[in-house]
Amino acid sequence: MKAIVRFCISGLACGVLFLLTACQTVTTSHQQDLGTPKFAPSDPAQVQILRNEPQRPHLRLGEVRAEPSSTSMDVAKIEDAVRKEAAKLGADAAVVVYDKTQVVGAQVVGGWLNRSIETIQGRVIVAIAIKYQ
Repeated sequence: MKAIVRFCISGLACGVLFLLTACQTVTTSHQQDLGTPKFAPSDPAQVQILRNEPQRPHLRLGEVRAEPSSTSMDVAKIEDAVRKEAAKLGADAAVVVYDKTQVVGAQVVGGWLNRSIETIQGRVIVAIAIKYQ
């Protein structure tokens, strides 16, 4: 009986851990600008996250979009996701141009007679992937 109780407790602990980590995801995507040359992917660890456009010469490669699953997610995890996505374009840096909470969806709630639509708020980050010249 003790073995069954231990198995159930360890299974429950694993399930809770899985749910907690699954809820902390960052959905990312990128869009390469038309007419820009293609570069080999860069090392994500070397991609800089910037808040202002750098003064040194650079080439705009495209746009990176990140949507964390939680507004309270650790910033380091979001930055890592942006780095990885920008690295796919061969970027040396990603310049954050938009970081806001906005409406990302809607849901219908209520019964047959008292339905309403509630908006779903989410954080959206947009960065410009650049390559230094």
